[in-house]
Amino acid sequence: MLTTGGLALVPAMAAQVGDAHACVPEETVHWRGGTARLENDLFTGTDQNYTNGVALTLVSHDISGRLRPDCLRAPVRVHAQFIKFMNPGFWADADNPAHTQNVVARFGQSMYTPEDHTRTDLIPDDRPYAGLLYMGLAWNRRAHPQGARYEMLDTRELTLGVIGPWSLAQQSQNLVHDLRGIDRFHGWRKQLHNEPAFQIAMERKFKPYIGAGAVQQGWGSDMIGSYALRLGNIETAASAGLELRAGWNLPNDFGSYPIRPGTENRPPSAASGLRTAQPQSSRAPRPGTHAFVNIEAKAVAWDFSLDGNLFRNSHHVTRHPWVAQVAAGISSQWLIRGHGVRLALMRVWRTREFKGQRGDHAFGSVALSIEF
Repeated sequence: MLTTGGLALVPAMAAQVGDAHACVPEETVHWRGGTARLENDLFTGTDQNYTNGVALTLVSHDISGRLRPDCLRAPVRVHAQFIKFMNPGFWADADNPAHTQNVVARFGQSMYTPEDHTRTDLIPDDRPYAGLLYMGLAWNRRAHPQGARYEMLDTRELTLGVIGPWSLAQQSQNLVHDLRGIDRFHGWRKQLHNEPAFQIAMERKFKPYIGAGAVQQGWGSDMIGSYALRLGNIETAASAGLELRAGWNLPNDFGSYPIRPGTENRPPSAASGLRTAQPQSSRAPRPGTHAFVNIEAKAVAWDFSLDGNLFRNSHHVTRHPWVAQVAAGISSQWLIRGHGVRLALMRVWRTREFKGQRGDHAFGSVALSIEF
């Protein structure tokens, strides 16, 4: 028979069991920083082809160990289950303490136009008017194989959105052109039709392992390799790339890059939380500046901005299956009142993407990041 004292222990024992299963902050998703990106070919003196792209991203803190789905918000939990279904081995070694992960959420818009802004008819030998409004959710897993002199970053991103008038590309371009006193493009009535947009992106990057610090202190250089596969009606393509960096206090991340699904990788970095620690840790973030060159080759099987709508007949052009891209720029990071701030500027050159395109294409890119 239970005594009064015994009965009193029951709620306490239940509370202890509940606490044992309660989610701690390290098992949930909360945001540590973000990035705003703007890309436009007006930076290079043109207004055509890939003419504008904007993206806003949020990056979470590091999550160590095996995921507890009940500790994740519903969209992140569903996304994690989808990734596990599509790629069962992605979390196969989640208990390894040398591996960390985080979540990146992204919201963006891209627009594409032909060269002649005055024509209102369909221009058969130039790329279609096209817009994309999207949101993406990505998991990044950073791993250092035992005894290896390199480390890897694996990214799995699912992007959903809409192509066509619902992308609001026409309204966005008209607003910016009106504010800047630039002539409007008159052919948006011939843009691609509305349809849902989707893409699964899988990428691996690898670079020399330098330890757990936020930067490679002093003057230095490194090389970052990558390969990726993207599937969907936004783009279906395979790519490989190489980035060379040199400068002062190189950040311990995986490089700089233009906007594209599967590369918004703001990697896990345990040292990011040490920027306000006193006394300052030798692993903490430090100001620095470096130059970089990024080279990428891509085999393209589908590109909505060239091939048109997937589910309806639409204007399209003959796509080149092979595309090369070079980006060169400078990146600098600082600490401002305990917040990490980073600015990256780059110019991107891209080879011709379709038959009939007059010359290669170039655009500029600006990215501003902050740690909250």
